[in-house]
Amino acid sequence: MKAIVITQSGDPEVLRMQERPSPTLQNGEVRIDVKASGINRPDVFQRMGGYPAPAGVPDDIPGLEVAGMIAEVSSEEHKWKVGDKVCALVAGGGYATEVVAPASQCLPIPDGFTFEEAASLPETFFTVWSNVFDRGQFKKGESFLIHGGTSGIGVTAIQMVKAMGGKVYATAGTKEKCDYAEKLGAIKCVNYKEGGFEKALKEVNPDGIDVILDMVGGDYTAKNINLLNPDGRLVIINAMKDAESTINMKKVMVKRLTITGSTLRARSPEFKGQIAAKLEKYIWPKLADGTIKPIIYKSFPLAEASKAHELMESSEHIGKIVLLV
Repeated sequence: MKAIVITQSGDPEVLRMQERPSPTLQNGEVRIDVKASGINRPDVFQRMGGYPAPAGVPDDIPGLEVAGMIAEVSSEEHKWKVGDKVCALVAGGGYATEVVAPASQCLPIPDGFTFEEAASLPETFFTVWSNVFDRGQFKKGESFLIHGGTSGIGVTAIQMVKAMGGKVYATAGTKEKCDYAEKLGAIKCVNYKEGGFEKALKEVNPDGIDVILDMVGGDYTAKNINLLNPDGRLVIINAMKDAESTINMKKVMVKRLTITGSTLRARSPEFKGQIAAKLEKYIWPKLADGTIKPIIYKSFPLAEASKAHELMESSEHIGKIVLLV
């Protein structure tokens, strides 16, 4: 197979196309002929040497989500058959013409979706469901805040929470991005570069926030705590600004807050399969009827993965970046 390989830790140009042996199919897995692969921020961290792959996963081929056609199934697999069109969450190896994936982590491509569109779904949809709906225990009618409202996670979270009956707020770094987040369904998106988001959100929503999904960390943590309602939940999935925060524990106790966080990559296929089942039941019908839509900013040929990473690092994009095989 052909694969994009991290030849050494470093800048985007360390990504090179190489020939590699096809991955070995294990029990409970399917082999996918990849047609498109999604780009995600963890791929950049892996390329830079800061996000190693779990045991048993190639450490030098990034890629956490793919779409394509099933080319082979293991003897124990009965749900999928050769020729089925699927998208899948994988723990690595997605920047390639072939990948193996646990069958439980595959989902059918929604009717009418291209491989390009389908490849933009798994990583952010699994992440948002796991952290907002499972860990964050979001309920219909609650208020929700997403930082980075036009990132891949952001555009997914805004649409999913709105579709499930939530009142959505967001932050972003430009007027264009804020306007887009509001077009997607955010009641208000605050430009964090034009003064503090905490004050601005309190003005437009004095009732406070029930669930916050944060990927920034640092001084955002204390501000998030100030914004949360009693019994509010703060879910942290990254710390792009700073992994350390100073917070007022008295506020946490008085408000009875829950502060939690998670990473998904190293979790078991059984755990991820449970998320896939919930997505197929609750979210895939909303993709099929157009309530939720894939948001793709730009696609690149697989061989131009370095250019895709440059765009990801620029943070100019709105939505997802995809590689086409």
